[in-house]
Amino acid sequence: MGRWELEVIHQVGDRVRICGIEAKRLALSGFQVYEKAADDYVTDVDRALDAYLSKEFTALFPDDGLVTEENSTSLLNFWQPYPRLWCIDPLDGTQDFIKGDPGYSVMVGAMEQQQPIAGWIYAPEYEALYYGGREFGLWQSQNGQTPRILYPNYLDYAPTLILGHKDFQRFGSAFQRAIPTLKVEERAGSFGLKVLEVLRGKAGLYVYLNQRVKVWDTVAPLAIARTAGLMCCDLKGQALHYTRDSLDGESLAHRQTIVIGWQPLVETWLPTIQEIVQKIT
Repeated sequence: MGRWELEVIHQVGDRVRICGIEAKRLALSGFQVYEKAADDYVTDVDRALDAYLSKEFTALFPDDGLVTEENSTSLLNFWQPYPRLWCIDPLDGTQDFIKGDPGYSVMVGAMEQQQPIAGWIYAPEYEALYYGGREFGLWQSQNGQTPRILYPNYLDYAPTLILGHKDFQRFGSAFQRAIPTLKVEERAGSFGLKVLEVLRGKAGLYVYLNQRVKVWDTVAPLAIARTAGLMCCDLKGQALHYTRDSLDGESLAHRQTIVIGWQPLVETWLPTIQEIVQKIT
């Protein structure tokens, strides 16, 4: 178990789940929506949950650093030499939350030495909690029940490539023509929930190309994906990094494209996907 005790692991999961339950409750009671930037929205629910998680994680891990989406001053912590850094997204998929769609989640990820090492994702509308890390394996809890260890089936996944809305509009038809043996589908909402689609075998790979995703969107999903044995790389097949040359220094947006999937499909189709993207862009 190393430095991660099961009690602490499950405590983190409890905090994330409580936050998700509160998000679902607040969705029914009404909330205000604000525009942070073009096509980028926040609600007072995001802000309330951000404050709650910040308080809880500061109390649980007083020596660690904290980066949260809705606290802009916290972004500076990403470049500080903390032994461990927590990246918190209180509401991933805010637009789905605003529209009343189920594709939103609460995500918390831990990093050490500029790499994701553990992650927790809770989907409030599905009452499903997934978490995993290199030192403690992969876990799932449904409807608040006792967590159970997951063993992903590496040989059982749908031959499907999933894309977010904008990437599907731009590249979806070209991918489908070039790779007729794969079903190319659009998925809205949370980055983390799309990664879980691959983990659960509902898709073979997820490709993200528009380079707007931030570190709090990716740390938890990548930690879980790597624990599950998924291949995580960019379009060139290179490892994903969290270094100054791989991120925007101010916004912490990824400069790399992101591919997450089962290794046989990634290795087979990555050259074709890269070629199509180069032609269209």
